[in-house]
Amino acid sequence: MDVTQAVRTRRTTRGFLPDPVPEATIREVLEIARYAPSNSNTQPWHLAIVSGAARQQLQDAIFVEINAGVKPYPTFPSGGVGLKGVYKERQYACAYGYYGTMGIERDDIQGRRELLLKNWQFFGAPHVAFLSMPETMHRANAIDLGIFLQTFMLLLTERGISSCPQGALGSYPGPAREIAQIPEGNAILCGVSFGYADTDAKINEVRMDREPVEVISSSTS
Repeated sequence: MDVTQAVRTRRTTRGFLPDPVPEATIREVLEIARYAPSNSNTQPWHLAIVSGAARQQLQDAIFVEINAGVKPYPTFPSGGVGLKGVYKERQYACAYGYYGTMGIERDDIQGRRELLLKNWQFFGAPHVAFLSMPETMHRANAIDLGIFLQTFMLLLTERGISSCPQGALGSYPGPAREIAQIPEGNAILCGVSFGYADTDAKINEVRMDREPVEVISSSTS
């Protein structure tokens, strides 16, 4: 698979098989992903991967907070903050695409909540990773983390491994700090669940459109 194929075939997967990815494969991906570029070669990223029994422990700990009524408390603002106009419309269209595929009506509050909660069940993925950077850093440094995350996901795609980048995984950082090996002084920006896709999962039938080149770019000469 070349880079073009990886970019075209990568999908945000929300239904996974329980089969774990071999540790050697994860290590290989990380060995290559570390070559991602960053501002002044600062390499501000850290990826804390949680698997096996620790993954279930983490899920349970997050749901203790959710079921206790704890509101999300991310260190960095969520991706939905500040969205207006066409960007808000695209966000809504994305949500409706998933709700519609799962047969969840707009007024089905319980159904919508259950779908939302799947974020903190990691959509059944056997692995979840938390991407963090020093809390003293700012949004410009987050660009580097985005580059690293895309590199990581494309390398997974090349190996037949699916992934789901999730801003929601920064919403309850307490349990992640207790269980995942996150460096002191780092704050979680987002997370990514990964593993092998469940091709029979209804939610994986969703396909999102992309805007044409004329909308996303301009050229001056």
